[in-house]
Amino acid sequence: MIKIKNKLQIKNRINVLRAERKISQESLAKAIEVTRATISSIENENYNPSLELAFRLALFFETEVATIFYLDKENSHD
Repeated sequence: MIKIKNKLQIKNRINVLRAERKISQESLAKAIEVTRATISSIENENYNPSLELAFRLALFFETEVATIFYLDKENSHD
């Protein structure tokens, strides 16, 4: 059994997905009903969204949550 000692390092691809669609943080924030600051904090990996917010992002980008969020495995376990 794997023991996880460290805090999980969750990364995301939101800025890439936004760039592909040529939308601003503000536009994304309005579409999923959060603030631009929330989007910025998530993109900068200063804030991990709730499960509901992760699914809102996935629905907006028409993809799976795991396509947007992923673990930095090198820094997430012993």
